Amino acid sequence: MTLRIGAEEEFHVLDVESGRLVPRARAVLDRLHRPGFTTELQRSAVESNSAVHDTLDALFTDLARSRRLLDASASSLGLVTVAAGTVPLARLSPRDVTAGRRYRHMADAYRRVADEQLICSAQVHVDIPDRDTAVRAMCLVAPWLPPLLALSASSPFWLGEDTGYASWRTMLWQRWPTAGPPGCYPDAAAYDRALEELIGSGAISDAGMAYQDVRPSAHQHTLELRICDACPRVETVVLVAGLFRALVRDACERLEHGDAGRCDGHHEWLRAASWRAARSGLEGALVDPVTRRAAPAHGVLRGMTARLRPALEASGDWESVHELLARALAEGSAAHRLRQAAERDDLLASVDLLIAETRGAAGPRGGVRARPARAPRLSPVAGGAGS
Repeated sequence: MTLRIGAEEEFHVLDVESGRLVPRARAVLDRLHRPGFTTELQRSAVESNSAVHDTLDALFTDLARSRRLLDASASSLGLVTVAAGTVPLARLSPRDVTAGRRYRHMADAYRRVADEQLICSAQVHVDIPDRDTAVRAMCLVAPWLPPLLALSASSPFWLGEDTGYASWRTMLWQRWPTAGPPGCYPDAAAYDRALEELIGSGAISDAGMAYQDVRPSAHQHTLELRICDACPRVETVVLVAGLFRALVRDACERLEHGDAGRCDGHHEWLRAASWRAARSGLEGALVDPVTRRAAPAHGVLRGMTARLRPALEASGDWESVHELLARALAEGSAAHRLRQAAERDDLLASVDLLIAETRGAAGPRGGVRARPARAPRLSPVAGGAGS
């Protein structure tokens, strides 16, 4: 059984000199003239969509190419695109949303929640045999998603301040009415009825606003992972994709052999586990999905990978995932690296690191950006989005 994979990545658009978020996504896209790139709710974000791939190597090559194309387009305008849950330097600019009926409705209906949607995520799609299987598999993979969030955590800063969280994007994202752990449903019909009820209630306007951590894709025959921050390093996206594919493969095989177990209906601990991952990233404790007790993040992820080894080997992903995970655990989360850069220097140093890692470098490179003589420290900023 070959389960193909694909990914969507969202990127912030920054002014290359100030390092601040700017609402110029449309200008970047107008320079591209290529399929696979699109706008997001806020005018300061762009999205890239990969092709569908059989191997992690092919996915890596595709994502790296898309990043190069975006970078070239942005650079020609004095801009830069970075992948992270949030960026260090931004300012709220209410109702500064992308033109279009759907986005305008979201801005009008959700107000402050939409205004503060200055966040970016990475989503992974994995082939699924049919929609019933996708819905049933959600319940099996859901307990293992908070560790993937911890791997991706890249948003410690918000509006010029350190939040104390590894993924502040998660805390902002969970304010949407459908965000968080998925429910458990016996089949696709039950899931679709639940969606119809949500739409009928007026809480959401369409199925595309089902923002659970994992969901059957509204447009493709895939299961879609939605819990993760956008990742500065493309290697992190590939690592998450490999682990998620293994989770889906394992779930499908369990369902096929009648070894799926039964959901106890208690998902309170899942929301708590997501909070724990958002708070600590890789640098603290996670909730172990097996014991439901706090445990060091490194141990939880190593145990998860060992549990998934048969599924990883079946997809040809074991060696790549094992190597990428070892590097991720050794070097820490992006949130940790960004904090270190800011503590050594200032917030602009963390922006430099984001730029470099998004471009594929190990750290800030000479000539990334013209540094002002006096850079801001960890404090509120003036200027940014909408300026």
